[in-house]
Amino acid sequence: MNERYQKGIEVMREHLGPDADQYVESIREVSPLFARVNVEFAFGDIYGDKSNVLNPKIQELITLSALTVMGNAAPQLKLHIHCALNEGVTKEEIVETITQMIAYCGFPAATNAIMIAKEVFKERGLL
Repeated sequence: MNERYQKGIEVMREHLGPDADQYVESIREVSPLFARVNVEFAFGDIYGDKSNVLNPKIQELITLSALTVMGNAAPQLKLHIHCALNEGVTKEEIVETITQMIAYCGFPAATNAIMIAKEVFKERGLL
């Protein structure tokens, strides 16, 4: 394991919690390269950049906004709702972020996102 990967997996564990290693392994089964790039680039370089002026809560809210607007990234949105909660984002902040995205992606994509959030909230005993 190189230093970049080690940094990335540590940040991923911070954001995703105990499911991080299982998540990476599920990707690695299909593509070891994809799993490595996901850990090193997304979590090591982007989320793990300590010179970043954005704290992890804000980073996750931005990610939720982008995934909501995309409208076709349900598994990733679900994963990052978990990450956001792990980083201290409240249920109310997640709901308000998704609601604000109605103006940018329309009701269908935002409705899909709010239903994914509902699923995560139920899984975590927040509803």
